[in-house]
Amino acid sequence: MLRFFRRRKKQDQAEDQPEVAPESPQEQADAVDEPAPADTDDAATIAQDPVEPVETQSQAAPTVPAPAATQAAAKTAEETVAETTEESPTDSEAAAPETPDPQELDPHAAASGATTADVTAQDTTGAHAAEPGVTEPVPASAAAEPKQKKSKRSWFSRLRSGLARTGQSLSSIFVGVPVDEDLFEELETALIMADAGMEATDALLTQLRARVRKDRLTEAAQVKEALQEILAAHLTPLEKPFPLNAHRPLVVMIAGVNGAGKTTSIGKLAHAFQAQNASVLLAAGDTFRAAAREQLIEWGERNNVAVIAQDGGDPAAVAYDAVNAAQARDIDVVMVDTAGRLPTQLHLMDELKKIRRVVGKAYEGSPHEVLLVVDGNTGQNALAQIRAFDEAIELTGLIVTKLDGTARGGILAAVASGTQGVRPVPVYWIGVGEGVDDLQPFVAEEFAAALLAGD
Repeated sequence: MLRFFRRRKKQDQAEDQPEVAPESPQEQADAVDEPAPADTDDAATIAQDPVEPVETQSQAAPTVPAPAATQAAAKTAEETVAETTEESPTDSEAAAPETPDPQELDPHAAASGATTADVTAQDTTGAHAAEPGVTEPVPASAAAEPKQKKSKRSWFSRLRSGLARTGQSLSSIFVGVPVDEDLFEELETALIMADAGMEATDALLTQLRARVRKDRLTEAAQVKEALQEILAAHLTPLEKPFPLNAHRPLVVMIAGVNGAGKTTSIGKLAHAFQAQNASVLLAAGDTFRAAAREQLIEWGERNNVAVIAQDGGDPAAVAYDAVNAAQARDIDVVMVDTAGRLPTQLHLMDELKKIRRVVGKAYEGSPHEVLLVVDGNTGQNALAQIRAFDEAIELTGLIVTKLDGTARGGILAAVASGTQGVRPVPVYWIGVGEGVDDLQPFVAEEFAAALLAGD
């Protein structure tokens, strides 16, 4: 504050001094070219002494210095303005961030007309050295790994939510109880209620008793962990990767009862196969249901996949044309949809056999995969479906859908045990929702963990 009053005092003293405006260069040059008028008394002397001409182009005009007081006042005023600007910046200067000059980022890009965004894009792609403040892109491998982990956790969460009904029944048994015979009786009842069946329940509890005695488990939480490991090992024979690249084209025939989700599963599989860089062709073999063809065509439009369809034609003929078209177009996978039917409808089961035979004539050795879509909510009835369709068309895999409803989940343990004469057909995929990514490959360890999660 004292410094401010001193500068103000100096400025007031400078203002009291007479100000002499400095002459401009043009005025100084005119002053040299045109001499000032002389008095009348000296006219004779001027006439006698002629003035020599001045060459303005070769000689510099003399500079008239400004008075010292004026220079001091101007200097003091400039310092005051500069310091005031530094101490009190304007609102616009304080709010607006400094914009880097494009030429400072890359003079070559600025010379060619590139904008700042273009320069930043060039720097991040490695065309130029990274400048301070420019965010480098994350490598694709590093960015994909957290995303994959997040998707995996999200899928497990959805699976656990779908199996929460069974999980809560099983997990509640292990809360605050001793490891005794009562615990095993409660487990037996819960597994049977979960559609595991008697054979699977006996096999699981026999192994669990042996583990408890061998490892001397005394805590209920340890018994639960042991049951999870035994259940995962029991379901492992059903875990099998889908052989997508086994044949070209790979002919897949899909069957199931009404409402199991065949058409929707085909659309989701088409999306999954395309994600693995496989071309797909669909065959609308369900010619009985009016909306089945339109539904499959809609899935084809979503996935940008061609659909072979006919209005009320023979399902076997549609499948035959689709296989021939896949061979001609060099398609990787062709999936044949079929009409939903009950195992007790023998004439419709015979039609499935006919479709299989006709597809084999179009491409020898096909169909390579015959899949049955099973509704996870049907419980023990799913065993009868698997057995009937397997006898008719020789199943190679299962798709278990709608596990996000009231499904108990123990039906897979019954399939693995061969309950009711069922062959342990591999489970390729399980579904927990309507989303395109809600159909995922079956993994025994994940399924066992979700089944015993409890929430």
